[in-house]
Amino acid sequence: MGLNEKILGPKSKYDKSLPYTYEARVRIFEGSEEYNSYLSDTICGLVEYLHENGIKPDEVQILEIYQEQELPIDAKRFTASDQQWLFKPDICRAFEDYYEGHIQADTCSFSDRNGKGSGP
Repeated sequence: MGLNEKILGPKSKYDKSLPYTYEARVRIFEGSEEYNSYLSDTICGLVEYLHENGIKPDEVQILEIYQEQELPIDAKRFTASDQQWLFKPDICRAFEDYYEGHIQADTCSFSDRNGKGSGP
């Protein structure tokens, strides 16, 4: 990591066509408006963290967080046909057309980010 990245953070976070971060919201209990939040700078890191913590895809809403808006992500992007989580490289392929030009077979614009998850 260069000095600029240490001071300014990942270059990809300044690309306004990409989300700044990702948030997963898990309702505290059914019918409640309250939820626990889980965060990661990458969708693959968030999915891995949720899986490691025993959270299933049907229990969560995942959002892209931009500077001025939050957009939900269709669960078909991060789940397999059996409704289980997608992991690398399959999740990368699922987002290639969504983040056109940012995810390719041998490169990813998100590769400069910390892919660790956190929450609650």
